[in-house]
Amino acid sequence: MPGRADALAVRRQPARDLIAGMTVAVVALPLALGFGVSSGLGAAAGLATAIVAGAVAAVFGGSNLQVSGPTGAMTVVLVPIVHQHGPGGVLTVGLLAGMILLALAVLRVGRAMRYVPAPVVEGFTAGIAAVIFLQQVPAALGVQPQDRDAVTSVAWGAITDFARRPHWTALTLAAAVVAFMTVGARLRPTVPFSLVAVALTSILVAASGWDVATLGALPATLPSPSLGFLDISAIPTLATAAVAVAALAALESLLSASVADAMTSGEQHDPDRELFGQGLANLVVPLFGGVPATGAIARTAVNVRSGASSRLAALTHAMVLAGIMLVAAPLVARIPLAALAGVLLATAMRMVEVASLRALGRASRSDAVVMMLTAGATIALDLVVAVILGFVVAGALALRQIARSARLEEVPLSAADHHDADQALLADHALLTEHIVVYRIDGPMFFAAAHRFLHELTAIADVKVLILRLSKVSAIDATGAIVLRDIIDRLEHRGITVYVSGLRPEHTRTLIAVGLLDRLKKQGHVFDSAAEAIQAARGHLHHTGTLAGKEGKTVNASAGSVAPTDVTVLAVPEA
Repeated sequence: MPGRADALAVRRQPARDLIAGMTVAVVALPLALGFGVSSGLGAAAGLATAIVAGAVAAVFGGSNLQVSGPTGAMTVVLVPIVHQHGPGGVLTVGLLAGMILLALAVLRVGRAMRYVPAPVVEGFTAGIAAVIFLQQVPAALGVQPQDRDAVTSVAWGAITDFARRPHWTALTLAAAVVAFMTVGARLRPTVPFSLVAVALTSILVAASGWDVATLGALPATLPSPSLGFLDISAIPTLATAAVAVAALAALESLLSASVADAMTSGEQHDPDRELFGQGLANLVVPLFGGVPATGAIARTAVNVRSGASSRLAALTHAMVLAGIMLVAAPLVARIPLAALAGVLLATAMRMVEVASLRALGRASRSDAVVMMLTAGATIALDLVVAVILGFVVAGALALRQIARSARLEEVPLSAADHHDADQALLADHALLTEHIVVYRIDGPMFFAAAHRFLHELTAIADVKVLILRLSKVSAIDATGAIVLRDIIDRLEHRGITVYVSGLRPEHTRTLIAVGLLDRLKKQGHVFDSAAEAIQAARGHLHHTGTLAGKEGKTVNASAGSVAPTDVTVLAVPEA
């Protein structure tokens, strides 16, 4: 909940926050109207979302700099819901999504977002940009969009309709807005060229009397809060859509807050509180007829660049939009839809960071695959499905890479590893190397790599003792422990004695659980170092008669004299 620290931050630089909030409002107005139209609920719904969600999330969210409202990514998810369940279904989904977000906040799921792979984020963003672009094709061409779920089909249908009945005025307006925003952003990045472009095209259309579609009448105030849209019987059929909306709201909001942190020094958002604020915002917004909201990356970036330092800026943005609705609703109603389409087309183009995509594509083949797969799935499938698919593929490729890093290496018993004073201890070295083999496992011994060790180690032949050095094993899971047990069972069945050395304390619990460690300890086959294991192996070979010293004698390790019962100690380095 808001606390004393929030109040102190608001009083730090209120003038700068007020200016930043007004700047963001100017940028947000055409985007809110455009995304409202694209969602299917109309411009008024988009504006209501920007006002209500922007204010609630500003007060209760976990970031001082986050700006919330309708976004293109959310629009992509809402379009099929509108087609299937109508506006009331969208409002119900938003209400349910708010409850889910509150539950995620209570469960402290927000901190898990730090583990999202960069290729998934970049592919997701690129896919959203492509979907937003395709959604605006009908309005930019001045044709009525066909009632289809797939954005590629909608865009292609609009192109064929335009080819039969061209509407050059709408296309010219949209192209002019795109060019104006693109060139203007390069020359003067701080100027809100989107609002300037929309204002100029609106004046031009009003003065010329051109036949182009406009937004139409907008309410001058927010509607009274109401739950009249809620149909309890429809909740089970809308539950899946609500989960998708909540997942997208969480993902986009936390990514946006992370971007804001990266653009500043000293700022750190609270991910769980951010989910709480977004949950409250999405609980309240449907009561005023608004669409589900998330943190908006573009508006948040503008807020940061404008010098915002506290929540007052995002709250000011919402208040300014409310004032525009109250005072300028008749003027806003005259905005051409083609001009708004141009704003969203330019926004989609600017969402794609070509340099980042190129860098990830060159980084590794795995990153390129994950990025392209996520982007393609975002366009062709559902956004949440795309993110899940990206996660799964990225995880599988990461496991594959980790599994490849795990190595099994034979460690030679070399006389060169010892000092000259110890050369007398190597009298039986040739026989030792004939009957004892030492292997070291480096890296994780888990399900993705363990079975490779099984095949390599069980193929060992013509030795009496195998020493496994485990000091370099970084992790052992249940599968790795079971495979290690199977390796030892198979080798012992063939008459090969297995000793284990260097076992880490954190791995003992897993080996105890599969019944391996207790058995090895009872047999006396567990040692702290490889030197102790080699000493025991040599004693074992003498005991079984495999290794005989010179005339039945062995070298005394402590005195260097000959004695019939002493055992040679080979000081093999553990690493």
